[in-house]
Amino acid sequence: MTSNSGAATSTMSVSSPTTMETMAATPDAAESSQSPSATRVRPSTQTSQFQRFVQESTGRILPVYGQALFNSPQAYAADNALPTPLDYVLGPGDEVRLQVLGPIEFNANLTINRNGQVNLPKVGLVTLAGTAVRDLDQTLQTQLGKVFTNFTANATMGRLRGIQVYVVGQASQPGTFHLSSLSTLVNALFASGGPTANGSMRNIELKRAGKTISTLDLYNFIARGDKTGDQPLMSGDVIVIPPVGPRVALTGVIDQAAIYELKPGSSTIADVLSLSGGVPALATRQKAVLERINPLSNPPRQVQDLVLDAQGLNQGLNDGDVITLLGISPAFANAVTLQGTVAAPLRYRWFEGMKILDLIPERDALITGDYYKRKNLLVQNSELAENAGSGVGSRIKSMVDQINWEYAVIERLDRSQLSSQLIPFNLGKAVLQRDPAHNLALLPGDVVTILSQNDLRVPNERKSHLVRVEGEVAVPGIYQAVPGETLAQLLKRVGGLTPQAYLFGAELTRETVKVRQQSNLDSLIRKLEAQAQAQASSATANLSGDRAAQAQALQQQQHAQLKSQIDRLKSFKSNGRMSLELDPRGQTLAALPALTLEDGDRILIPATPGFVSAFGSVNNENVSIYKPGKTVGDVIRTAGLTEDAEPDQAFVLRADGSIIARRDNSGLFSGNFESIAIMPGDTVVVPAQIDRESRYNFITRVVKDWTQIFANLGLGVAAINSISK
Repeated sequence: MTSNSGAATSTMSVSSPTTMETMAATPDAAESSQSPSATRVRPSTQTSQFQRFVQESTGRILPVYGQALFNSPQAYAADNALPTPLDYVLGPGDEVRLQVLGPIEFNANLTINRNGQVNLPKVGLVTLAGTAVRDLDQTLQTQLGKVFTNFTANATMGRLRGIQVYVVGQASQPGTFHLSSLSTLVNALFASGGPTANGSMRNIELKRAGKTISTLDLYNFIARGDKTGDQPLMSGDVIVIPPVGPRVALTGVIDQAAIYELKPGSSTIADVLSLSGGVPALATRQKAVLERINPLSNPPRQVQDLVLDAQGLNQGLNDGDVITLLGISPAFANAVTLQGTVAAPLRYRWFEGMKILDLIPERDALITGDYYKRKNLLVQNSELAENAGSGVGSRIKSMVDQINWEYAVIERLDRSQLSSQLIPFNLGKAVLQRDPAHNLALLPGDVVTILSQNDLRVPNERKSHLVRVEGEVAVPGIYQAVPGETLAQLLKRVGGLTPQAYLFGAELTRETVKVRQQSNLDSLIRKLEAQAQAQASSATANLSGDRAAQAQALQQQQHAQLKSQIDRLKSFKSNGRMSLELDPRGQTLAALPALTLEDGDRILIPATPGFVSAFGSVNNENVSIYKPGKTVGDVIRTAGLTEDAEPDQAFVLRADGSIIARRDNSGLFSGNFESIAIMPGDTVVVPAQIDRESRYNFITRVVKDWTQIFANLGLGVAAINSISK
């Protein structure tokens, strides 16, 4: 015979409390007045006095162990769609589906009446109440055999009956519950929301006809899946949840910190820890803290130390105990740490006699992983590949982290003073030269830090100097300058100059100079803004009379012009060019100053230009052909001066970046200003009279003269020309 309850439609519900008025004495009794269709009961969220006591001691509200399972009561409801168990006992309301084959054939759905009987065709009333499902076929065969012969009968279970049980005591929602007849004690407990925070989970009783037929320990079911004590329910059963028994709190380094109920009898620390998986790996076994209540002492609370060995784990627990598990020390017993500019910044196993070379056995240990990542990006990033030519110098410099070979340090804990001790050593001598004096011994807990040249500024001669050489040289390229190497020495080393080289116009730009020039430019802009604001305020205060409106409009126009000039000045960036102050008559490498090269220097040797130019208050701002013997006076006469020109402030911006002013033309060059010989690429600048309200004389009043703009700000003629427009 097969059994099936797929047609069963019985559902769990809570009955109206009209028949349970005697339960109103409990705080949750009012909640039981739900309609029979209510199927979801939430567990009580009320905290117990013991939970609040533990919170005062530990600062944490600990949950009651196992109570969270009752947040989903439907997950533990009996499933009527499953086959009916063979030990299921039939009762009034159950439906039996009977099929008879033979001389006489018929199908019948037989519902057991309240007397426990069904009416079989031709047979009459047959008692099935109390019959187990495994015996149902045999019982029906026997009864039908009294009338029929040569037949077969097959019986299956149809719709199952519902049962009514009572949940009383410390339940989250005590009351009357209508459940499936397949329900067990555990199903009913979840239907009622489980015990409250003050209800027992370890001593739940099932009573039938006034007798206790089972006692359930929910901890066995929750922690081990053991359903010993779980019994099928029958209509009229009473489930009693008594008050909670002795409790302890388990907190500290443990995932299931909670309030645990002790099992009746004696419970040990090991018993409680077994419910949460045992002693955690992150908890130290050398020490735990036990807070205990001793009612005979004053004050009654005491603290005890525990060792979680076999003896400590077998120690008995008392009601109110609070056990705190302490974490293991984060210290490593046998490790040294390598950090900084290294391939693998990690903790390494320490062993007796370990030294620096054991930690850094070869140079490859100092190549960071970022180096290889940057190299790989060169073929993966199309933008980097397209700009490789323009930024190759900075790319090469940033590709590998430059090691500081002269200084590395061991950080060691001085346990006598509990302070950090720094032990420096020469990394190059230790790793490269294998010098025993710098191959220092290591101790457990040491931290070895390898620094790069970006971490500490090292002497200039120890840095890697990459210099860009372009223009009219034998082999343009990016070169690594040796420490102390000069411009002339480098140009000679790379093959010298081409015949078209114009050494007097050589440009040397330097990052440190660029930073200084930009700082000067920023300071000038702030000064201009402050004085422009002061000038505007003064002009506004002096406005009066009939022409006040006209004067105000003019003043606003001038202020707008000044602001436009300052905004254009903000858009310029200093070029970082250094004036080499070369002798125009010297065109050999020996004429170059003995200037030591720096990292990032850019050297451009132009071809000899065939022109000179004039700029400023001249009639013809244009270039003119250079001719040997041409003087400053020749250029001025060719360009012609305007009415507002200030010849006394004229100066020459040399092709080498130097400046010769009319007011200071003595020294290296003799004779008056107009007789100075012009060199190819020179520019003659004639400023406007300072008292003329031109578009740019406000700036010259602040700067005093144009020569400061060129010399201190790193701006070219094109920038000044833009300001004046």
